[in-house]
Amino acid sequence: MSVAVLLLLGLGLLEAEGRRNRCFFNRTQEYCKCYNLSEETIGSIIQCLPATVVEFQGGDLEKYIAFPIGDLDSSAIETLDSLTIQKIIIGNVLVPEILLARVLRFFSYTHVQELAFESCIFQGTGNWSDMDGQNLPILSLSFHNVTSAPLTGQEQAFSSLSSWLGTLEELAVTGSRITSLPCAIGRVFRTLHSLDLAQNSLGDGSLSPAFCQGAFPQLQELSLRHNNLRSYHSMCKGVELLLELQHLDLSHNELTADPSPSCQWPASLRHFNLSNTGLDEVPTPLPPKLEVLDMSHNHLHAVDISLSSLKKLFLDQNLLQAVPSIRNYPMLDTLHLDNNSITELPRDEVKLLGRLQDVAVADNPFSCSCSGAGALQALAATGHLGQGWPGDYRCHSPAQYQSWPVAQVPVSVLRCDPAAVVAPICVILALLGLAGAVYVARARPCRRA
Repeated sequence: MSVAVLLLLGLGLLEAEGRRNRCFFNRTQEYCKCYNLSEETIGSIIQCLPATVVEFQGGDLEKYIAFPIGDLDSSAIETLDSLTIQKIIIGNVLVPEILLARVLRFFSYTHVQELAFESCIFQGTGNWSDMDGQNLPILSLSFHNVTSAPLTGQEQAFSSLSSWLGTLEELAVTGSRITSLPCAIGRVFRTLHSLDLAQNSLGDGSLSPAFCQGAFPQLQELSLRHNNLRSYHSMCKGVELLLELQHLDLSHNELTADPSPSCQWPASLRHFNLSNTGLDEVPTPLPPKLEVLDMSHNHLHAVDISLSSLKKLFLDQNLLQAVPSIRNYPMLDTLHLDNNSITELPRDEVKLLGRLQDVAVADNPFSCSCSGAGALQALAATGHLGQGWPGDYRCHSPAQYQSWPVAQVPVSVLRCDPAAVVAPICVILALLGLAGAVYVARARPCRRA
């Protein structure tokens, strides 16, 4: 048991002035959180041993650099194997890489599958040679708001870690001011499925080197949101070698829709997020086999594209004045058009929209004419209008219905098409009059007789 305690101590149990040092264990959630523990209060960590998630917050590990850490005997290995900890979070800690390199190998005796560093500073360089050929059970690794030496020049360290990193499935390095990712590092991650590089400083020129031939060969999900990307064409060229890519998030980048017929997106791409990218027109080309396309929160005035496999289309918060024709999307089941400039749904589109599973057109400046309000009410009757109905569907015109809920606008036949009611009545009256005249004409000869 003492070996397990020492391992956890080496990862993040530190002393800080002015704050109480102890651990808090939530039995219901099997979650243990420790603040700045030291050797003097090491007893409180014992309660964390039944946890599945352990979080360490605060401190400086420098004073543990000289801490003697040798090989483990069989009883120590058995003890580590008995722990149920599956995730370790280390936050607000100064981490000497030389110490991390010495401790990391002990994870091979645990069941920890997730390791996360949040707001940490990695100091110096470590000797990673002890990790050569070492496999770890960790499948998910994340860094958020961390500071470290540039990745360029770290290829040897990644090579020593390649046995483990080559089995990693999820990697996130977010909010850490990354400007580049060397090609050689990408080639180490042979089985990585998900890569999150959001909130960094990656530019257009950094993508092709990062996703070079042989890098991330199994990558399926890639997030590049909140970076310094500008060129849609450069993005297309930058990821064209990721042949297994299915999900791509480029949101919150100021993109320019520069067309490039020579660029071909990976044919495997199914989910594409272009929301909050400042687009005022639909960029081309789009991945040909998309199933989900998000272009919400942009400046689009029209959407005239054809994607035969598209199932979900999100166009909220744009400047659209008309509903895109869904005849171009035979597989579509979801269409969101909230907060645009749409005044009316065409009658010929309402029947098609009614076949979808989820339609949302809330917070548009609707014209509540008979045709406008009638079309929305007819669509709502199908039961597929989004959660905003009826409260977020209000009339913008005409004046007598301004701010009315569309659902309350009368669309009876008598109001909207009085001719359809009056004409049959006139016909009936005319027929009755004709019948009466015929009757009277026939009755007179009888009376003379």
